[in-house]
Amino acid sequence: MKIDEIDVLILKELEKDSRLSIRELSKRVNLSPPSVTERVRKLEDHGIIETYTIKINKKKLNLSIDCIIKITMRNGQYEKFKEFIKDYKRSEWGYRIAGNGCFIIKLSVKALDEIEEFINEISSYAITETMIAFSEVEINNRIDKFISE
Repeated sequence: MKIDEIDVLILKELEKDSRLSIRELSKRVNLSPPSVTERVRKLEDHGIIETYTIKINKKKLNLSIDCIIKITMRNGQYEKFKEFIKDYKRSEWGYRIAGNGCFIIKLSVKALDEIEEFINEISSYAITETMIAFSEVEINNRIDKFISE
């Protein structure tokens, strides 16, 4: 799908507030509501818009410790780990990686003993290396960074 400047404007507005009505969105991009509806539907159908989400403040939920864990599998137990991590209560994201290690995952926890519990649960088939995050570095992930206009 070829993205034009109107599509980029629509994506920028939805990025700021994904709860915008089509009517309000059409005002902001200066296009009729039916045209905006059609464009949004195309962006969804082509997988450019995957979902509409909210951002949760984990600190307010007392999940004040973030950590990144590098996991190296023993005996090729990749599928076992993938099934385990899929619904793990404190996992935020995960990647299968190349290089030194097999996976990296991020946990957000209330206390250090939750990290220890995680490591204990996988220690029979994986080796871990844990990094505790002190603070988050702000990164601009706005849509205009990824799409050339």
